[in-house]
Amino acid sequence: MRNIFRISLILLTVVGGIFFTSCSQKTTQTGLLQGGVTIGPITPVQTPGQVVIVPPEVFSSRKVLVYDASGAKLLQSVTINQIGQTANGYYSVELAPGTYTIDVTRTGGVGGSSDVPKKIQIVAGQTVTLDINIDTGIR
Repeated sequence: MRNIFRISLILLTVVGGIFFTSCSQKTTQTGLLQGGVTIGPITPVQTPGQVVIVPPEVFSSRKVLVYDASGAKLLQSVTINQIGQTANGYYSVELAPGTYTIDVTRTGGVGGSSDVPKKIQIVAGQTVTLDINIDTGIR
């Protein structure tokens, strides 16, 4: 009986060790691209410090676009999450290591940003932060 216990214990140790080793050898295969997004002005003649409630469609109608390094092939369209009812939002996306060109959609031909297009380099296990300020063109 004692030998069966020892054999069982050895088998559990070996199997558990193999399982643990295979799990612990898993490496991070992606990096993270994240950033804050501001969109404005929302109304004509918006004065500094003026509190304006921003409709959700201001954010839902725009996306952060992830292209290949050349900027020719669209790889992902990333949702911008609005923070409350403010003109502030954020986005986050996991990407394989490599070079990408980042841009944003333009709603109705307006709403560009001088922050993009921009080339970024993703490294496995690391985070790249790219904040984007979108000018709606409303004056």
